[in-house]
This record gives sequence, C-alpha cells and structure tokens, in this order.
Amino acid sequence: MRFSQDFAPPGADRRPGRGRAGARGPLGTLAAALALALGLTGCGAGTDQGAPSTGAAPGAAADRIEPLATAPRPQLPVTVKSADGAEVTVTSTDRIVPLTGGLSEIVFTLGLGKRVVARDITATFEQAAKLPVVTRAHDVSAESVLSLKPTVVLAETTTGPAEAVDQIRDAGIPLVVVAPARQLSDVDRRIAAVAAALGVPESGAELTSRTHSRIETVRESVPAPADGRKKPRVAFLYLRGSASVYLLGGRESGASSLLEAAGAVDAGKASGLTKDFTAITSEALAKAAPDAILVMTKGLESVGGVDGLVKIPGIAETPAGMDRRIVSVDDGVLLNYGPRTDRVLSELIAQLYPRDGADK
Repeated sequence: MRFSQDFAPPGADRRPGRGRAGARGPLGTLAAALALALGLTGCGAGTDQGAPSTGAAPGAAADRIEPLATAPRPQLPVTVKSADGAEVTVTSTDRIVPLTGGLSEIVFTLGLGKRVVARDITATFEQAAKLPVVTRAHDVSAESVLSLKPTVVLAETTTGPAEAVDQIRDAGIPLVVVAPARQLSDVDRRIAAVAAALGVPESGAELTSRTHSRIETVRESVPAPADGRKKPRVAFLYLRGSASVYLLGGRESGASSLLEAAGAVDAGKASGLTKDFTAITSEALAKAAPDAILVMTKGLESVGGVDGLVKIPGIAETPAGMDRRIVSVDDGVLLNYGPRTDRVLSELIAQLYPRDGADK
C-alpha cells in the first residue's frame, strides 16, 4: 500500500523498493513503513497560459503561473541525458505530459503551457486546472498517459510505480527524468534540465535569470533581528490529521534552505535531526524549541487549524505553540523550488516577521 497524495510526505518515493535516484532513501523508507502501518490507499487539451507579465512577482497570487513574455519555439530534435542515466531523444513537444506539479510549473512558466495535455494531481495552479489528471492518488496511470498520445513525458526519480514508467518508455514515448528538488540551489538546475529536454535552452536561461533575480530581491528584504535578538527558530511539520501522521522535519526535509533564506534557523536541523522526517514527540519538540512552526495549508486544515495543532502533544509547550505563531504555505508550491520560489519566500517572510520588521 502507498500513500495517497494527501498523505505522502514531500519527496517520498512511491516506486516499489526505490527512493531518490533509484535507491530507497530514508524518507521513502519512512513513507513505506507508515503506509503499511496505516493501510492507506489513494482513492484534454491545454489551457490559456494567462497574460505574460514582467512585473515583480512578490505578492502575486501563488495559484497562477507567470509565463515568460515571449513564447519559445522549440529547436528539435534534441538528445539529453535523463537523471536515471538514459539518453533520450525528443523530436516533438506538441503534446507534453509533466508528471509532477513542480515540472508542470516550469513548463508553463517557460511559455509552453498550451502544449501540456495532462497533469499530475500536485499541479494545483489555475492554468492547469482543466487538464485531465493522469495519476491515481500519486501513482501514475500509464494507460491514462498513453491514451493522450504524448510526444514527450517529464518525470522525476521519485515518480512511480516503476512499472508505469517502464510501460510508457516501452511504448516508445520519450521520457525524460529530472532529479527532484531538495534545496534552493536546485532551482537553476531543474529549469535548465526541463528547458533542454524541450528544446528551449535560451528560454531556460531567461527564466533562470528572472527567477534568480527575484529570489535575491526577496532575500534582501529579510529584516535584521532587532536589539541583538537571535534568528527565529522554525520547525517544519508535516501533518495529515485524518491519518494521524505527525512528522517533524530534519536536515533533509527540503525546507532547510528555504528557512535559512528567510533569515531563520531550521529548528529540526539545529536540534540534531539528521533524517528528513521523524515522528513528532514531546521530547523532540522540546529539543527543537521552535519560535514558529511552518506547515502546509492542507496539513494545517487536516488537524483542525491552529486550535487543533496546539492539541498535538508537545506543541503547546513550545514557544511557537504558546505564541500560536504558525506559518502556512500552500502545499502545491512550498517545496517546488521553481519559478515561484520567490513568491513562497516572500510569503514566508511576511508571515514570519511582524510588520515593524523585528522578530518577536
């Protein structure tokens, strides 16, 4: 049994016996163990890309994509090396199927959204909403993908099940695998990989430059701690209340570099948690001693909002729990590390610091 999208921790591997880069990682092991214990199961045409804009992104709605001003013209064929070691030749980008929300975000932002014919359930932004979903829970349906006659499929090393990925490739469809995002430094790499696979490297370079510039602008807005106060300690919690899944992020959770860019300290990492996630305990929370708690929006909703969150054993006793200092960011964008990362960072900073710019 595997986690559905609603229960899978960020980056969890859904392929049998595999993890990041093809070998089960600690998060994949954790997900599998929890899935077995809980017995959980998962229950067109391209759309308008929206009006391009060159304005600053911070403050823009996080559920929309902002494509580059000029739609690119793919230069094909191209041969690229997939993250799983295969060499893949792409001859057409007329019908693109990205199998993760993060990859969909990049494709749409490059200006190729009208060529996308399907989406993964994690592609939550507005322009992709009307596309057919080709995943059941988070598992890819090879039959659904093939029925749409794609000319190129984009996947990640965590995409699964492996049998579905193999079935797509065996059907002769070019399938390019991209390494998943784990930190802020992955943004440039992922944009470049997708752009190269779709034959638009110049647009990739333009998007990389735009994204990098915006991230740096937002980073410069981080207020310095006033009166010699220390940086806020922030714990990243992964919550799915209906399944009683309560996890505390550690060094490999994927949130560390984002928190550090926001001028904060990853409380789980600083407390010595070397894994990606560990079960929440009163002892672990006491050691992490977070001043604030970062959660995904759906996760917070699943435990009954802030009132329900502070009822989880150990939360109310932390400085964050006592102050009810909770930061929530939409699930579909928080850890994508893509073209909208500046918006995520801006939202994180806005929620983390009071209006006067000083840390509490």
